[in-house]
Amino acid sequence: MPPHYDFQCGTCLKTFPAGWKARDNHCRMTGHSIPNFECETCPRWFRSQGACDQHMNDLNHWPFECSICDETWPTEEECTDHESEIHLYCADCQRTFQNLNNIKMVKGLVDCEISTSIQCLFCQANYTTATGVTHHVESEGCPAASNLNRDQIYRFIRSKDPNGVISKKLLEWHGSYECEVNEQSWNGYAYECYLCNREFRRLSSLNQHVNSPTHQQAIYHCPNRACRKDFKSLAGFVNHLQSESCGLLRFDQVQDSFGELIRGNRLISF
Repeated sequence: MPPHYDFQCGTCLKTFPAGWKARDNHCRMTGHSIPNFECETCPRWFRSQGACDQHMNDLNHWPFECSICDETWPTEEECTDHESEIHLYCADCQRTFQNLNNIKMVKGLVDCEISTSIQCLFCQANYTTATGVTHHVESEGCPAASNLNRDQIYRFIRSKDPNGVISKKLLEWHGSYECEVNEQSWNGYAYECYLCNREFRRLSSLNQHVNSPTHQQAIYHCPNRACRKDFKSLAGFVNHLQSESCGLLRFDQVQDSFGELIRGNRLISF
């Protein structure tokens, strides 16, 4: 098929520069259909499923995206297997592990359920891990603390960490930048991030991406002198500790000490 840059109706071949929503609305109103072999991500469509699959393989256009890297997969199950086997990450309990055997053991023995839970100080929602509740607040997801964000939490941690045990001393840090993308981000196939060229089918997804910690400055680091890995969010740092990947703390030690880190008056130390 000749290349085109707009979503098309599979019945009348009308094109829709406004995007897939306009095309889908047209199909609903007219009883028309979308092309049979359309890419899951971009407007391209093909004469056979095999050609479509090859396109999605070549351009990484499958619908299920790994939560760690940019790889995409045809099914949620395949994506989950990839996260476990390649990144040693379990989505059910929001933990990374040292090796694949540890993941399999947790899944097999406890079905990824952790006996202790951590409660959000603001909305009292329960989370199974310190990483989970940290991400909940840091990403402005708490309905009772919508004014809190990554920057304010960093300033709070810095106030308890004057020696820079876990927070980086940034002389030029002025807070996270905010960016609002618009329809000009459309490249003919998808909404494209101007910083990393990653593509999104929805403008809202691109907007969320550019305002996430992905392209922000690292503001935390591991206190283990043998590691010193940098992190762009407190949740990323806490997840690193809970993964036990550098051996600084055990998972349960992080769970037990997390409340004291937030509520206590002591300075941060390891």
